[in-house]
Amino acid sequence: MKFKVSPLRVDWDKGIVSFIDQRIIPYEERWVEVRNGKETYQAIKDMVLRGAPLIGVAGALGVYLQAKRDIESGMNLDEIFRDLEDTINLLRKSRPTAVNLFWALEKVRNAIQSSSLKNSAELLNLLRRIAEEIINYESEVCVKMSEIGAKLLLELKPNLRRVLTHCNTGALATTGPGTALGVIRKLAELVPDLMVWVDETRPYLQGARLTAWELVKEGIDHRVISDSAAAYLMSKGLVDAVLVGADRIALNGDTANKIGTYSLSLGAKRHGIPFIVVAPISSVDPNLPDGSSIPIEERPEDEVHYIRGVRITPEQSKAFNPAFDVTPAELISYIITERGAFKPEELKEALKQTTEV
Repeated sequence: MKFKVSPLRVDWDKGIVSFIDQRIIPYEERWVEVRNGKETYQAIKDMVLRGAPLIGVAGALGVYLQAKRDIESGMNLDEIFRDLEDTINLLRKSRPTAVNLFWALEKVRNAIQSSSLKNSAELLNLLRRIAEEIINYESEVCVKMSEIGAKLLLELKPNLRRVLTHCNTGALATTGPGTALGVIRKLAELVPDLMVWVDETRPYLQGARLTAWELVKEGIDHRVISDSAAAYLMSKGLVDAVLVGADRIALNGDTANKIGTYSLSLGAKRHGIPFIVVAPISSVDPNLPDGSSIPIEERPEDEVHYIRGVRITPEQSKAFNPAFDVTPAELISYIITERGAFKPEELKEALKQTTEV
């Protein structure tokens, strides 16, 4: 599957990773360079990059970058190991909800601890190999999910023409064609007159800015709507399916995603519309039996108060800015992973079938 958007560039030899700055799309396409673990942490925290799979990739790359800087500074191997443990712990604090970050960092930590490394060159090669494996894995599973999801949707809705999506789940959020937006890309190949309803996704406008930008790049017909218009469209029979991504999925299928997703699931349930979650197995947290313990990130008030530097609320007003909500499993029709499409109650079996990177 070809797609025209890529969120990162890696110069392994120089030890520089560049991320397209997602805070200023579509007004400008600017790249931000990071050269060590602390800069990677800051880029994730400040949302230069976002999207659960890409955050995981960035975490692994951040450890590689820090190792390269440590080697260049003349640290010995034991000193590097200690510093990389501190770097992993720092990166874990960058954003709390997306489990892919913790999955990727644990893969890196386990690789370091289980390898008999003789020198710093072997360490750097190991960290590069693990990071490349995670990058390739996230890309490959996006393609698989796109194909599985499109097939399922056309089986459920042979006359499907209009889909609704929330936030941004495309190439900007992954290293492939995307999760939910990857499915939509595949559907657009199979359904020439497909039209996409794009929730603006307040307060950070990932839908209006990022998803719409990707769809423009791909030439896919779409309409941006206010989040509050979604249920109205459903009531008028103008939505055939809802497709969303996930930042963390509990074992019972409860799913954390960008704030506003839960509201969409309620509307879809009321109107008998398939509500589909698309996410790699790496987004499933095997330590959480249900969604009640999923940590919900609360972001700065200013993201609600300001749009592009202009305040839209009274100076005296305070704001509350939860970045995610949790959709209960009973409101989800299917969870699409790289291993197939599963009902939420089938998710545990999906985990058993999966061979990870």
